Amino acid sequence: MHTVLVVEDEKDILELVTLNLQRQGYKTLTAANGIEGVAQAKASVPDLIILDIMMPGKDGYAVFKDLKEDARTRGIPVLMLTAKGDVAHRIAGLELGVEDYMGKPFSPKELMLRVKGLLKRTKSVATDASIRAGDFLLERNSLKAFVAGQQIDLTATEFKLLRVLIESGGTVMERDALLREVWGFSDTTMTRTLDTHVKRLREKLGKHAVCVRTLRGVGYQFNPNV
Repeated sequence: MHTVLVVEDEKDILELVTLNLQRQGYKTLTAANGIEGVAQAKASVPDLIILDIMMPGKDGYAVFKDLKEDARTRGIPVLMLTAKGDVAHRIAGLELGVEDYMGKPFSPKELMLRVKGLLKRTKSVATDASIRAGDFLLERNSLKAFVAGQQIDLTATEFKLLRVLIESGGTVMERDALLREVWGFSDTTMTRTLDTHVKRLREKLGKHAVCVRTLRGVGYQFNPNV
């Protein structure tokens, strides 16, 4: 199930969008302003964000810039949904890197088609891509991992854990965030499971295990240049 975050300060539009998303089988998260939207995105890391431009506290452009500056949210596709439907604002959003744009008023049916298309394109790009960081190479299609040219035998969960750490771009990943990213939910009873998987991963990485750092009381950090 894909998760979509809707950041919109107009309550009726927020309810309309979330209702249609839920009817299509998506899990929804909501935020009523830009500041709350950034916090929700970083905490939950949704699959897609529907973002309004004109909001109190922090407008959509500022929210988008904040998301792209954080490794956890950088890859999340964003669809701008705003009353400012003129060409200038559309170009401004697209130049920032916004993946899609719809002006108000909008057709809920068209919006759902746009959402479906964005998620499909994002999945396709992610599936084809390889991840490189220092001596590390991960192939998404085959779930193969290589370190300094040598393949290491990882389970699917260990592969996902290493991928999430590498994609963090050096950002410290808190335990709750790792649990959500790798296992799909955060539960304090799962902390030992996380630590066990990190231990096994390090054993398989050999001398490169130092690239996975522990920050006591916080979480883990990946640094390929250690």
